[in-house]
Amino acid sequence: MGVYLVDVGAEEWFGEDEDEGGRAKIAAGLNAELVRRGLPRYDSVPAAADFVRGSGRSFEEKLVPSMNSFLTLCKAYLSEAETDLLCGWSVLVPVSLDEEIELPIESSYSDSTLIVGAPQVLAIAEKLATAVELPPEAPEMCDNLDLTSWFLDGTAEKLAATRPGPWGEDLNAAFYVALYLRAAQHSLRRGCPMIYT
Repeated sequence: MGVYLVDVGAEEWFGEDEDEGGRAKIAAGLNAELVRRGLPRYDSVPAAADFVRGSGRSFEEKLVPSMNSFLTLCKAYLSEAETDLLCGWSVLVPVSLDEEIELPIESSYSDSTLIVGAPQVLAIAEKLATAVELPPEAPEMCDNLDLTSWFLDGTAEKLAATRPGPWGEDLNAAFYVALYLRAAQHSLRRGCPMIYT
């Protein structure tokens, strides 16, 4: 149990299976709003990739640590609007959106679906990564809880002992910085949506 952040392949994104949250309604609603804004439709969702450890073709991370210190970090470095954009979405898409899109469609943890663009989330996450000096050793390919494990199994703590810096002073906050950074990077690299499940 718990909350996971995962990528979504074309079959699930366009599928009508209610067990998958009726994501076809979200896909249709998103495309209608993109057209209304004069933007191209988002139809080029790749198929779900077979699991190959370290390939960077799939994404799955579990939101285990408390977010309290991360939200404090956001208050220190971000505007309220930036914090809302970074933390408030239901669906992340590899489309540049000047304004988020809210659809009256139930999502996994809300009565509505808030869609934001990965380029915008990436810019905010990069700002935080710079502020905390996130180390390059933080896993980039997050296909099997790699990032979650790295922060929780002691690897990050060991690195922080030999390479102190702002990131190592609060590993819970650093985890969420890395999580949002890697999620946005993955969405853009693979061209896929990201959701909480």
